[in-house]
Amino acid sequence: MNNIERQYQQLLRDILDNGVEKKDRTGTGTLSVFGRQIRHKMSGGFPLLTTKKMAWKTMVTELLWFLRGDTNIKFLLDYDCHIWDGDAYKNYASKTSLNPGEQFTKEQFIKKIKTDDEFAKKWGELGPIYGKQWRDWEMSKTLKVENNGNHTLLGKVVIDQILNLINELKTNPDSRRLMVSAWNVGELDQMVLPPCHYGFQVYTRELDGGERWDLLKNKVGEERFNLMIEDIMPFGGGLSEELRVYNIPKRAISLMWNQRSVDTFLGLPFNIASYGLLLEIIAKEVNMVPDELIGNLGDVHLYKNHIEQAKEQMYRRPYDLPKVQITERNWYMHEKVKEHLGEKTFSEKILSYRPDCFELINYQSHPKIKAPLSN
Repeated sequence: MNNIERQYQQLLRDILDNGVEKKDRTGTGTLSVFGRQIRHKMSGGFPLLTTKKMAWKTMVTELLWFLRGDTNIKFLLDYDCHIWDGDAYKNYASKTSLNPGEQFTKEQFIKKIKTDDEFAKKWGELGPIYGKQWRDWEMSKTLKVENNGNHTLLGKVVIDQILNLINELKTNPDSRRLMVSAWNVGELDQMVLPPCHYGFQVYTRELDGGERWDLLKNKVGEERFNLMIEDIMPFGGGLSEELRVYNIPKRAISLMWNQRSVDTFLGLPFNIASYGLLLEIIAKEVNMVPDELIGNLGDVHLYKNHIEQAKEQMYRRPYDLPKVQITERNWYMHEKVKEHLGEKTFSEKILSYRPDCFELINYQSHPKIKAPLSN
């Protein structure tokens, strides 16, 4: 059963039944509830909603943008991803001194970003948002001078939270500090938009023998697995060697993200899928099995110009969830190339990924439902 979709539809009903009217920064107005949670077992399929067609490539492109540490919309536009266009244009319009009639229109602005590198460098930049905080969090190191109590600035230190997380998962997977934050209080005023999903935490557990055997059976096929069992039964042994040879994971990994502001109709379906894919990417890197995806949601709202669309989606029957397959770029998968270059670092892998490296398997959905984006 597609349980994540049922939870989502119940959340829409909850807002319509219990939401209070609230004003918002966009001037659109919302119906809002506070403090909700959704949970999904990744074994039930990849959490991409089926009650409306989702823009898969757009979602993947944005996540790769975050993971690259990028904060300029040029990368997004190169892959026809436009979800940050409004924020970039709003920033440009507010900071240029030209009269409104002398400024670029939004369409002209986007074209200029695509074709003029200098313009893109200046006006495509969104400030120290997600990617900057995930991969390049800056802090100042100071040294206290004891004789007068003053502090001496030693310089800037850059923290790569994603790389630290990967390394910690490989060396200390039971840590309770497996966290990444985008909420840098000292830099919020430099961002075009403070983070809506402001942090996530991962958690791992050991797989039991039965779970690992099931993974082995899924990998080699039932017929081959049964032959393995027959080979070892007379000797009273186990499958430990086969588990090693086939690199069967020893742990499962879960991810929980926290979100202060939730655009439930347009934004939340993207957030669910994005963090589901992030979990898949991290799990692949550390050889663990994606387990549970959890979202803790703060101000959960429907914009007033999304209400009719939400009602339509609420009564659609969900399809079964798809699967996702991650494939590194083909040139690197050749064993001779690997032998020559050595294994890539996680950062090198992220830079080599393109949206088409992430393939949806058996995705079936209802038609898309259009709704305006409020900036």
